[in-house]
Amino acid sequence: MLEQTGRTPIPSTDSASTAPRENDGATEECGEPSKSPASSFPIVGVGASAGGLDAFSRLLAALPVESGMAFVLVQHLAAGHPSALVEILSRATKMPVLEVKDEPAVEPNHVYVIPPGRSLVISRGRLQLQPRPTGGQHRPIDQFFSALAEDQVDQAIGVVLSGTATDGTLGLEAIKAAGGITFAQDGTAQQEGMPHSAIASGCVDFVLSPEEIAREIARIGRHPFVALDDEAAISQVDGHFDRVVALLRRATSVDFGHYKGNTLRRRIARRMALLKLDSVAEYTEPGTVPRE
Repeated sequence: MLEQTGRTPIPSTDSASTAPRENDGATEECGEPSKSPASSFPIVGVGASAGGLDAFSRLLAALPVESGMAFVLVQHLAAGHPSALVEILSRATKMPVLEVKDEPAVEPNHVYVIPPGRSLVISRGRLQLQPRPTGGQHRPIDQFFSALAEDQVDQAIGVVLSGTATDGTLGLEAIKAAGGITFAQDGTAQQEGMPHSAIASGCVDFVLSPEEIAREIARIGRHPFVALDDEAAISQVDGHFDRVVALLRRATSVDFGHYKGNTLRRRIARRMALLKLDSVAEYTEPGTVPRE
């Protein structure tokens, strides 16, 4: 079960029921890509539809200006109508708020907004606009979140705010599988369809109000293992890595020592950030990590 508090138990692995396999260079445990993120800082994708303007404003107003992260806002916008999102959201934050154009390289402490009538993806740390599909269902949040997971791996953070229907659920599942962190708005959402769909899928780490989401994202950004680069974080995990693998083997009968080491070390650092643990030694103490 998902705890709707700051201390959320995260599965040690989604593949504990299967034996590890040799790395083939394509995927790791939980379907996690083995590549490194394209950017050295977390990128937060935020999706909303109906009722999203209020939720966006509340989230941005509660975020620190110097979070060290970038924020990309994707909302269902009617094609052919100019958007006032940039002007309105600029009143909620002192961070620069920019409508996406010309394939910008994402920078920390900036907010990027999708323009009307377009789809948005990210590749190698650059935002790229695409034509909106003319047929079928338009799911811009799923599309961007899935690209974010592919590009940023465990540096991806996904947030689903107020909205109808189910857009965002598949994208959050992709972020979670890549080792990223996921949020959904709680009962404060004006329209609960999108958050409820995401929560019901089991892929959401935190269920909170927009203000609480902002505070939790800021906390995660300050966590020692998130603030460190991959090499530094991995080196700090190394001293306790064999013990963690041994504990997992004892608990699941699966030897995770066969998985790619750096990927597993990053996954440990992710869990420590979610569980508000600053010390790997504390992480390995009996009873510290909640059981499912």
